[in-house]
Amino acid sequence: MNLFQTTAPKSCYMRPPGGILSPGESVIATVFKFVEPPENNEKPTDQKSKVKFKIMSLKVQGEMDYVPELFDEQRDQVAVEQILRVVFLDPDRNSPAMDKLKRQLAEAEAALEARKKPPEETGGPRVAGEGLVIDEWKERRERYLAKQQVEGVVVDSV
Repeated sequence: MNLFQTTAPKSCYMRPPGGILSPGESVIATVFKFVEPPENNEKPTDQKSKVKFKIMSLKVQGEMDYVPELFDEQRDQVAVEQILRVVFLDPDRNSPAMDKLKRQLAEAEAALEARKKPPEETGGPRVAGEGLVIDEWKERRERYLAKQQVEGVVVDSV
């Protein structure tokens, strides 16, 4: 599995802001870089070669939740995946690049929302182990408690 995030979280707005990718999995990540306006009537195209940022990744073992602090804690294992240059677009002017960006942003937001939804149950009861009903009951209870936590309901565990 790989974790990913930008190296400049204060000057970049990234959707999703970071996350975990399993082997073979991909994600559309849209990044906005906040920059100062051009000085001395400098054209934005003159700036594009100067402004860049990095996308980092970190290999992790097994299942875990995304925590940005992992990049600080395991700094020696961080790999720089890509150094990207900034392309300046005028949001008030239609252009193929702006249309593509809007489409990619909509796709990224939709993918993020889809990930937030809990997976739907497929089919009826599943036999756990060698037909151990107690294992199935425990799994259902864990899913129920997890769903209650997501919905903000506090539940006492028995």
